[in-house]
Amino acid sequence: MRSQFRFRLRLILVLLLLVAVTIFVRLYFLQIIRGDDYSQKADRQFASSGSGLFDRGSIYYTLQDGTLISAATLETGFLVAINPQTIENPEMVYRAIAAVASSTLSYDDFLVAAAKKSQVYIEVAHHLSDAGGKSLAAQKIPGVQVLRERWRVYPGGDLAAQSIGIVSYGNGNTLAGQTGLEAEYDSVLSRSSDALYKNFFAELFSNVGDVLVNARDAHEGDVITTIEPQVQTRLNEDLAKVNKQYSSKESGGIIMDPATGAIIAFATYPSYDANDRTGVNPKLLGNPLVEHVYEFGSIMKPLTMAAGLDAGVITPTTTYNDVGCIHVDQSTICNWDLKGRGVIPMQQILSQSLNVGASWIATKLGPDKFRSYFTNLFGQKTGIDLPAEGRALLGNLKSPREVEYDTASFGQGIAETPVQMIRALGALANGGVMVQPHLVSAIRLNSGITRTLDWSATQHVFSKEAAREVSTMLTHVFDNELAHGADKIPTTSVAVKTGTAQLTNDTGGYHKDRFLHSFMGYFPSYAPRFIILLYTNDPKGVEYSSETLTSTYIDLVHFLIDYYNITPDRNLSIQ
Repeated sequence: MRSQFRFRLRLILVLLLLVAVTIFVRLYFLQIIRGDDYSQKADRQFASSGSGLFDRGSIYYTLQDGTLISAATLETGFLVAINPQTIENPEMVYRAIAAVASSTLSYDDFLVAAAKKSQVYIEVAHHLSDAGGKSLAAQKIPGVQVLRERWRVYPGGDLAAQSIGIVSYGNGNTLAGQTGLEAEYDSVLSRSSDALYKNFFAELFSNVGDVLVNARDAHEGDVITTIEPQVQTRLNEDLAKVNKQYSSKESGGIIMDPATGAIIAFATYPSYDANDRTGVNPKLLGNPLVEHVYEFGSIMKPLTMAAGLDAGVITPTTTYNDVGCIHVDQSTICNWDLKGRGVIPMQQILSQSLNVGASWIATKLGPDKFRSYFTNLFGQKTGIDLPAEGRALLGNLKSPREVEYDTASFGQGIAETPVQMIRALGALANGGVMVQPHLVSAIRLNSGITRTLDWSATQHVFSKEAAREVSTMLTHVFDNELAHGADKIPTTSVAVKTGTAQLTNDTGGYHKDRFLHSFMGYFPSYAPRFIILLYTNDPKGVEYSSETLTSTYIDLVHFLIDYYNITPDRNLSIQ
C-alpha cells in the first residue's frame, strides 16, 4: 500500500512540475518574446477605441563583426485629433498644438479643419514626441485628443533606401511594404492585430500545445540583411562623387561575396531619403540594379574569353591576326582606336580591350555554342530577394546573322541588369560557378529562433581551369595595363576589366558621343573575398571608363582590404 501511495504521490508531483514548467515557459514567451506587444496594449489608454497602433518587424544591417544595426524600425509618439464641435477657441488650440508639434502645422489648414462643425474627428498633427504629446494631453483642452501613434522610421535615411524599401498604404487601406525588402518580406514583417486584444491570462493558459511556438511566431519576425553599413556608406559616397563630377544620368555599384552571393553593398545615385519622400520622383523608388537593363560593353569580354577557353576552341597561348576592322553581314566592327595589332595572343584581347579579338572568339565558338553559354549566363533571373527583377534582353542571339554574336561578344546588342552582370562575372571569381545574389541572411522569428535562409543554389557555367586562366589574364591587366601598372598592389592580386559601351539612340542605332561606363574587378584574384561592379550612365566630357571609375574602384579595394583586414596573397620577397 505504501509503495502504491508513494507512486501516486510522485506522479502528482511530476504533473505539478510539468504544469509549473509549462506556465514558466508560457510566461517567458508572453513577457519576453512578446513583451512589446503588451506594452503596445498598455498604450491603448491614449488611443480611441477604433484605432490600432501600427506594428511591424524590423530590418537590420549587419556590421562585419556581426553586430546588428537598425535599418528600418518603429518610433512611438503621439498624434493630435480635434473635435470641431467642441472647440471653443480655435486660435488658442492652434497655438497649443503648434508649440509641441514637431512638423509645421499650417495655421490656415487648422482653421479650415476646426470650422468643419459636422465632423467629430479630424487628425491635424502627427509624429509628436513622447514628451510633447504628454505635455499637450496634460492641458486637457476641450476638443483635443492626444492619441498614441507608431510610424516607420529609417535611421540610415538614404542608406540603401532603394533596397530596404518603404511602407505605405499603396492602393489599399492597410500599411504594407511597397518596394524593396519591405515588400519582398512583407509577410514576415507584417503583424496581425488580434493578438493585442486577448486577455493576458486567457492567452497564458490557451494553446498549451503551442507553448514553444505558435503559427504566427513561426513566420513573423525581423529581417537581417547582409548589407554592411560602413561599406554601403563608402559606396554611396563614391558613387555620388562620380555622378556629380561627370553630371551622369545615374551611377550604380554592387559589392558581393562571389562565393556565397551575399551582397555587402548595393547602391545607386541619385536615391532618396526614406524618412522624407516629399517631392521624390516615383521612378527613384524602384531599384535600377535589379529592374533596369544596360549594354555593359567590354566587361563582357572576360566572359567571352572564358567561354572560348571552356569550349576548347582557344587556349591562353592561341594567337590570331588582328586587322583593326572586320566586315560582317554588311556591318563594320572595329577596335576602339581603329588600329590593327597583327598576330597577337589571347591576353592582348583583354589587355587592350580589342573588339575584333572578342569577335574572333565568338566566330570560333559558332552561334550555337555562343548562344548556349550566354543563355546559361543571362537567360534567367537571378532570383535575388527584391521585387520587380528584370530580364536580360537576348533577342539578338536568336538571329542567324553572325554580326549579332560578334557584337554581343564585347557587350553590345544584348542588355542585362547589373545584378545579372555581377552574378555572371562572379563565376570567374568562383571557379566557374554562379551563385544566387541575396540581401537577407536570416529571419529572427518572434519565437526567439533565428532561421538562416538557404541560398546554396549554384550553376556551373565554366570549368575551374577556364575561370582561373581568365583570372590570370585580368590580374595581368591590373598589374600592367590599367594606369600602366601605377595602381598595382604589391601585397594583393587584383583582377579587373573596364567597359565603355555606346548608348542607343531613338532610331535603333548608337550615339557616337554618349556612353555607359562600367568597371568590374575582384580580389584577391585566386581566392576572392569580394567582387565589385560599378557603372555610370551617360557621363559628360569623358569617353572611357578607365577615366571615370578607376579611382573609385581603387578606393573601394583599399578600403575593403583595410576594413576586413584581408590577408595578403603575394609573397613580397619574390615580387
